[in-house]
Amino acid sequence: MADDILFLTELLGLRVHDLKGRRLGFVKDAAIVPLIHPARVDRFLVGGGWAWLTVKHDQVRSISLDGIYLKDEQLTPYHSDEYMLRLVRDLLDQQIIDGAGRKVVRVTDVTFKIHHDQDGEVLNIVEIDIGLRSMFRRLMQGVMPRRLVRRTQTVIPPHSIRWDHCSILEADPQRRLRLNVSNRILERMHPADLADIVEDLSPEDREAIFETMDSEAAADALSEVEPDIQASILESLEPEKAADIVEEMSPHEAADILAELEEQTSEDILEEMEQAPKTEVEELLEFREDSAGGLMNTEYVALPENITVAEAMEALKAHEEILETLNTLFLVDQQEHLTASIPLARLFTAAGATPLKEFSADTLIRVDVAEKQDRITELFDKYNLVTLPVVDETGKLVGVITADEVISLLRQK
Repeated sequence: MADDILFLTELLGLRVHDLKGRRLGFVKDAAIVPLIHPARVDRFLVGGGWAWLTVKHDQVRSISLDGIYLKDEQLTPYHSDEYMLRLVRDLLDQQIIDGAGRKVVRVTDVTFKIHHDQDGEVLNIVEIDIGLRSMFRRLMQGVMPRRLVRRTQTVIPPHSIRWDHCSILEADPQRRLRLNVSNRILERMHPADLADIVEDLSPEDREAIFETMDSEAAADALSEVEPDIQASILESLEPEKAADIVEEMSPHEAADILAELEEQTSEDILEEMEQAPKTEVEELLEFREDSAGGLMNTEYVALPENITVAEAMEALKAHEEILETLNTLFLVDQQEHLTASIPLARLFTAAGATPLKEFSADTLIRVDVAEKQDRITELFDKYNLVTLPVVDETGKLVGVITADEVISLLRQK
């Protein structure tokens, strides 16, 4: 095994020597300060009898299995630092998120690389160990000589995660911020993968992650989480933060979640929301959950019934945020009454001057806001619908039900 590699299990118990080679004590823990450097061991905590001392990284001349030798022996008493991540206390045996493997794992050891320069040597974390090899090192710690453990462990395949692929779980949102624990790894995950991870965490860890995560990424993940956990997460957050997340969700998803909360909690979150999204969500909350109004969403594109293909293509630029999921356009008259539905794909093969209504379906299938769920699922099945427009009692278009909403409904049944 490379001489420039050291494990936390090997670091613990290493002798620390002064300038004359005399033993000062043994390493009991080590710490990084992420605000200063995300991977470098900033200090070693040495138990020297009645007191713990701190050895800073720039006081070290050399590090090896033979011990730590100092170039500056002016040590200071150890004082806890809220910006410090201690590896034994805060990381070893703790759960972390493996961003590459998209799962929660438990840390059993830490791998360092020893970096040499002209002034001394420092340790940088390179990997988190989670497999049988690291468990073997833990079991043999203090039982077998370190070098013998190294030789013996080679028959066991290693299992580790790169440090830059890890996200620390810190139950205190404020300490998470002070430690500068980033959520970038989580925010880059697919929302469904992140939802799976969130569901495996404790309520405290969920709160810490959502409290400090970007609101848009948090909204995407929250929409994929099971309803009871959605409610638990929002109830654990401050109303202002919960409102920021809910505002990033589609109105019908936001309404669904708020309907699951205690009435007072829901009102507190609505109170913190911006007026426009708040109004949309409140309108949806007025409908019964088992009705078309309770199933519909208000993210659709309605265009004047006399519009041309070219004008429709231009109008779509104003709806860029929903184009990814858009598959149907709706035509309305001057009173906003629904008159036709148009498959979006028809626009891409038609001449620009063609009136859009020429591509309307022969039969306009729609439902009233009060229509029951059973009738809605029957229509989707009978006509192989992708979307189903919803109108009020006057025939005005007020929303649309999508196939994925119906699929979710059927799965719940």
